[in-house]
Amino acid sequence: MVDALVIGAGPNGLVAANLLADRGWEVTVLEAAPEPGGAVKSAELVEPGFVNDVCSSFYPLAAASPHMRGLELERYGLRWRRSPGVVAHPLRDGRCPLLSLDVDETAASLDGFAPGDGNAWRGLYDLWLRVGPHALAALLSPFPPVRPALRLVRELGRGELARFARFALLPVRRLGEETFRGEGGPLLLAGNALHSDLGPETPPSGVYGWVLCCLGQQLGFPAAEGGAGRIAAALVRRLELRGGRVLYGRRAARIEVSGGSARAVLTGSERFPASRAVLADVSAPALYLELVGREHLPARLLDEIARFQWDNGTVKVDWTLDAPIPWTAAPARRAGTLHVAEGLDGLTRQSCEIALGLLPAEPYLVMGQYAHFDPTRAPAGRDTAWAYTHVPQRIAGDARGELTGSWDERETRAFADRIEEQVEARAPGFRSLIRGRRVTTPRDFEEADPNLVNGALNGGTAQLHQQLVLRPVAGLARADTPIRGLFLASASAHPGGGVHGAPGANAAAAALAADSPRPGARLARAVQR
Repeated sequence: MVDALVIGAGPNGLVAANLLADRGWEVTVLEAAPEPGGAVKSAELVEPGFVNDVCSSFYPLAAASPHMRGLELERYGLRWRRSPGVVAHPLRDGRCPLLSLDVDETAASLDGFAPGDGNAWRGLYDLWLRVGPHALAALLSPFPPVRPALRLVRELGRGELARFARFALLPVRRLGEETFRGEGGPLLLAGNALHSDLGPETPPSGVYGWVLCCLGQQLGFPAAEGGAGRIAAALVRRLELRGGRVLYGRRAARIEVSGGSARAVLTGSERFPASRAVLADVSAPALYLELVGREHLPARLLDEIARFQWDNGTVKVDWTLDAPIPWTAAPARRAGTLHVAEGLDGLTRQSCEIALGLLPAEPYLVMGQYAHFDPTRAPAGRDTAWAYTHVPQRIAGDARGELTGSWDERETRAFADRIEEQVEARAPGFRSLIRGRRVTTPRDFEEADPNLVNGALNGGTAQLHQQLVLRPVAGLARADTPIRGLFLASASAHPGGGVHGAPGANAAAAALAADSPRPGARLARAVQR
């Protein structure tokens, strides 16, 4: 018997395990896959010698998160690489706003779209420098975040607080219209906001875009040297040095509940007891409906879980290339992350098509490229790159009228070709450089990781009706569950997706708080073992 069992060796599960081990708990992590990481993995997906990230790649939230920074993963083998050009948004006519690590370069790029827009960006960034640390602390803390919220109120004052509250609820289109005269600034904000399943007209997409852009300005969008898997490897190494362990090939089948408390985790043939806590880095529906079971849960919770909404699905293409992508716009060649869509209206159009259940006619792409800042990813002179786009959870048709969403071989190839069309239009000759590609469909994402239902990468929608006190469902805004000793530690919990470790850290804090301080309790547990 150990003190705590953690189900899932994704980043949240591993953060939780490390924090408990730091407090002297004996911790075992049960992972179904043969390797750790969840959506934070890398591999030679296409051909030997070229490293591609399986899911996520760039980690501004990891660089900013106190939970991740506090683990000092650089001491355990992790090395961050940063592209000086953080995010670019190339357009077909060769124009390209650039978010740079140099605020003067960012401002100059936006002034190229409309004089004065550089100063408008400085105003948004100055606001971030004032309130960003408090806002981020509030976002990443257990709900309600009393202390960070009080610090935010003190910084803003009563007069400015209402104005900031309005700012935080703006759709990104409106934020762009109020702040900038040209097209560049709104594109940078909206492209970042649409990493989630929020559309340009949907609140609070404005604050999402602002947070990511300001983190990029301040810290860049760092990537792990040699691949995203190095993050998971560092988390495992740190845990093992503190006496914890990760067991692979152990898919949790059931959480044993007795007397209203979580007692053990059952796999196919083994029983793993825990004396103090079970922490689950799995989706909320999987935890309650599959691992716990309806018989242990109140009817109201079951009703709420039936209303749980996933975020959009995902299709991703990974390439190996004979040379870096030949973007027409020079700033795009210097950026690690790129957004590909023809203007803000193009982003709105895609969001509307997805809302109608249609595969997008011109997919909005989030892309990554590495040769100019991490040469460990590919042989000299060559490159790896990827692009992903969102698709509906339930596909009703195709905006072009060509596909059904079956994701058979023909349709998968055709949709990947559609993605490549968007790149080729802004980087003529791109297709001639492709050595090989791998396409990951929504079905592939879920088969590789059951938490990624149809390629939902956020652990549930980012819409307001499933955030803050409503995440994952109304009445369960903290890591605690109706089962004593059981805690939700995944992106389905507040504050949601992103590699910041907050759901895991919050679950670990909840487990520590719930642990009995009674004299002799530790001795009794030792006798039980």
